[in-house]
Amino acid sequence: MSQASHSGLSRAQIAQFIEDGYIKLDGAFDGTLASKGRDQLWSAMGLDPDAPEAWTQPVVRLGFMTGVPFVDAANTPLLHAAYDALVGEGRWLKPEGLGTFPVRFPSPNDPGDAGWHVDASFGTDNPDFMQWRVNVKSSGRALLMLFLFSDVGESDAPTKIRKGSHRAIARQLLPAGAGGLTLGELAADGFASTSDCEEVLATGEAGTVYLCHPFLVHSAQPHRGSKPRFMAQPPLLPKAEFDSSQPPSAVQIAIRRAIGMERQV
Repeated sequence: MSQASHSGLSRAQIAQFIEDGYIKLDGAFDGTLASKGRDQLWSAMGLDPDAPEAWTQPVVRLGFMTGVPFVDAANTPLLHAAYDALVGEGRWLKPEGLGTFPVRFPSPNDPGDAGWHVDASFGTDNPDFMQWRVNVKSSGRALLMLFLFSDVGESDAPTKIRKGSHRAIARQLLPAGAGGLTLGELAADGFASTSDCEEVLATGEAGTVYLCHPFLVHSAQPHRGSKPRFMAQPPLLPKAEFDSSQPPSAVQIAIRRAIGMERQV
């Protein structure tokens, strides 16, 4: 493997990220931070954890949160070491908070956003989000991250992940070059190239973080549990475009293997 191990991740974890497109880090941040973060999120929504009669919407979206619990949760020593291991030391920007937060509530109603997709990397100034873009270099995004601020079981609307789907997306993006494809173009066939991928649920205790390849295909789903689910889904931003004079990161190795530029050894 071209990527050396780091104190935050083992070689096996890095290999899993390259192959599967994600790793799960239990206890990536403290449960106390998660609790303090939930308190701020309840306040931001104007709702009360002890008044479920007011939970009338299946999902409430909150933007970027810059409070101390969110900054501290995103910047633990374990996570910094993991960012270095997957993206490259000195190649990412320190998170100044976390967001967005799609807070999901128990509801029989369709949340209206449960569809397979990848997250956009650039062109996000366009008011039509289906025109946002992704390219094979993943310009503008180093990682997709899922921060669990509440315990998430199988009934609590865990994000669905298509394991290994990042490889098919890399191959789809390659012919489009630096300009990439829009989300609309990527989704035109319903992500058929990833339909045979194993589905994994992003479950875990509060304080769990999933670090995902930017091309990983994933989906929301309705909440069939009893308690609201609190999760942030921020990007990790790169400092700059990939510099070919530097060794490829784990993110880039995964892309290079998918498009046939590098063989597994």
